[in-house]
Amino acid sequence: MRRWKPVALHAVLMTGVVVSTIPFYWTFVMATNTTADIRRYPPKLTPGGELWNNLRRLFDTIDVFSSLLNTVIVACSITALVLFFDSLAAFTFAKYDFPGKRVLFTALIGTYLLPVQLAIVPQFVTMVHLHWVGSLKALIVPSAANAFGIFWMRQYVERAVPNDLLAAARIDGCGFFRQYWHVAVPLLRPGLAFLGIFTFVGAWNDYIWPLIVFSNADHTTLQVALSQLNTVHTFDYSLVMTGALVAVVPLLIVFTLFARNFVRDLAKGALQG
Repeated sequence: MRRWKPVALHAVLMTGVVVSTIPFYWTFVMATNTTADIRRYPPKLTPGGELWNNLRRLFDTIDVFSSLLNTVIVACSITALVLFFDSLAAFTFAKYDFPGKRVLFTALIGTYLLPVQLAIVPQFVTMVHLHWVGSLKALIVPSAANAFGIFWMRQYVERAVPNDLLAAARIDGCGFFRQYWHVAVPLLRPGLAFLGIFTFVGAWNDYIWPLIVFSNADHTTLQVALSQLNTVHTFDYSLVMTGALVAVVPLLIVFTLFARNFVRDLAKGALQG
């Protein structure tokens, strides 16, 4: 019976992998065929030879390079800022006592419980007063920190950073920022890797806020640009799925890089523990 347990576990895991990759495979199949092939019954389940033609039509229809560059800048900037500010705030909440700490953290969690849509109108009014509407700053600065990241990293800091290690650092003359950067951050890499993946995917796929900010601008982000492929009278499935394929490839690359570091650092910590 014990022999079959690893086999059954691997079978379940492989089944999950196959099921999770079906949407990506189907996206690739649709992007390599024509709309007529996609609508054919029974459906064509193998890749076709129209990928380069669909890519050419996609680049002729929308400004892919400009929108892709804007999305890369926004997603990378937001991810870097969130990792820094959220981990710094989490380190402060977890390892330092200061007046109003509990009240401030409770208010922070309260903002996380509110629907995101409630902040759109006052946030847009703020961007108008700052004259940031139509610029990338309106996408980056409001998302530089978030309550979820602070809450997640605070829980991680409490378990991953020993108090004795911080006490030894203070004895050696390390100030607050050196304790954070040289002592805490190396121990927080698995948590930061998860937060980085989560933040990058959210920033990359964001649609509503860029649509509002760039409503009258010539340049926009990739998700808003791809929405222009949908028209009232026609729907070119092959063109839309080609755009979806272009949008998902960078996410797969980022996930592969961050997930590798996440698993490696997590395994290293488990062996050391």
